Amino acid sequence: MCGLALTLFVSVRTLALVAVILHYGSQWARTLRAEGVLRVVNQCKQALLRVRADEYIWADEMQRVFHLMMLVPSNRRRVEREMSTAMNDIAKSLMPPSAVPTIWELPAHGRDSTWVQAQLEALQRLGAHGEADGRDVYLDGQVSGTVYHGGEQLNQLLAASIERFLLTNPLHPEVFPGLRKMEAEVVSMVLQMYHAPVGAAGTTTSGGTESILMAVLAMREWGRAERGITRPEIVVPSSAHVAFDKAGHYFGVIVRRVPVDRLTRKVQIRAMERAINANTVLLVGSAPNFPDGMIDDIVSIGALAKRHKIGCHVDCCLGSFLMPFLEPAGFVSEPFDFRVDGVTSISCDTHKYGFAPKGSSIVMYHTEALRRYQYYVSTDWVGGVYASPTLAGSRAGALIAGAWAAMTSLGRDGYIQSCREIVGAAKEIEKRVRAEIPELVILGKPLVSVLAFASAGNVNIYDVGDQMSRRGWHLNALSGDMPAFHIACTRLTVPVVDRFVHDLKESVAASRSRPSKSGAMATVYGLHTTTPVAPMLLKEMAARYIDTMYKLDKSE
Repeated sequence: MCGLALTLFVSVRTLALVAVILHYGSQWARTLRAEGVLRVVNQCKQALLRVRADEYIWADEMQRVFHLMMLVPSNRRRVEREMSTAMNDIAKSLMPPSAVPTIWELPAHGRDSTWVQAQLEALQRLGAHGEADGRDVYLDGQVSGTVYHGGEQLNQLLAASIERFLLTNPLHPEVFPGLRKMEAEVVSMVLQMYHAPVGAAGTTTSGGTESILMAVLAMREWGRAERGITRPEIVVPSSAHVAFDKAGHYFGVIVRRVPVDRLTRKVQIRAMERAINANTVLLVGSAPNFPDGMIDDIVSIGALAKRHKIGCHVDCCLGSFLMPFLEPAGFVSEPFDFRVDGVTSISCDTHKYGFAPKGSSIVMYHTEALRRYQYYVSTDWVGGVYASPTLAGSRAGALIAGAWAAMTSLGRDGYIQSCREIVGAAKEIEKRVRAEIPELVILGKPLVSVLAFASAGNVNIYDVGDQMSRRGWHLNALSGDMPAFHIACTRLTVPVVDRFVHDLKESVAASRSRPSKSGAMATVYGLHTTTPVAPMLLKEMAARYIDTMYKLDKSE
């Protein structure tokens, strides 16, 4: 009886399978006759590209899986317990106990300037463990990027420029004509640095992320106006800054990430070409990228963009005031600016190696017509005509004044010298690590200020990073196809090259002899590779991290 039932089941299943094949086979046959083989093949190719490239689809499914897992009480309790433990540790690091009083509400009576100044000094000197040790830790030079220090003399000049233009607002150029002039001059100076053609244009922004947002927005609007594209797409390397994903999220633009070559760390041009379709408005390259400091093949990307009559953006935020001066400083460079045929926009941070105050950047366009696509103009508001060039309305004029002061103070010769020192420090570290630390490999062949370190196979690279943290270094962990961490050299790195190499040797030795199991880098980035839902856990932890930034210690 059981055997008969099994035979019937197999027969029914086979018949059902045959019916499905016949049904869809007849549909496919009709489609082939109507459309032709080549057209169907092309349609299938585009569909596969869309499925492969739309990472958000996979992320959305993983989000659903994660939520289903959290419906199980035991899973929910375990995850919440582990997250609470991790967040308590984070809260302790971000909210160290200190003698500096916590202000919960607006004081009933204003404090005198002496008290305010004293509290400002105490807060400035507040250490990672709550100590007021009377020094700025970052001045030790053990920080990757983060602080782009131009020297005390320049800092004093910046402070004076900020004080003079403290209350100014570029939204009202008729009220602050001097500020308007300085902003136009800052943009012009950067355009000239990047060999912009006659008719090129740009604006200041609040930072590299906003510059990238503006470039993506401009091409979205260009695609809508010039091509009638309603579902715009951009193609970016996997190594490109996450600000492009942020732009896609904010502006409804599909971001297609394509792989980089595992050895050169440059974007794969053929993969980029395959990802282009009728909705593509922009291709992106980095000079250099953030993770490992590689410069993408901008010439090939520009040629590809020109052939398809779309935009090509070069993210030079990190390269900023280093890339234009590599050759004058005596280093090897690669084509990256407006001299490359096909390049239509570039982003450059004045607050990085330009040494301007934090919160200043430039986005540049090949033509004024392209720049207009990032503007917002309203003519029917009851408050009158409203027009702004970037995301913000009111902006900090003091930061523009600071950028102008930094650039005019240092000049071309000053930036050539800083490039020589910073890139020289990076090259010295690279040479010594390759020669003296066989347990590590340096990714690619970096030409600028960033060096990424990966394991040669016999150490846990994240544990090495944690060992460096214990020695006072603040470095950036990297995930993706190659686990690593990096250092972005600055002027503060120049005098501590020997210390970095020495501590890196000790960290490798310590990791091999007594590896840590509880370091933050190893824990967090190790988690990232353990399970498909781990990114959801990391996303939740990151959100809670941001929450913690706005908390106050109730015990104080």
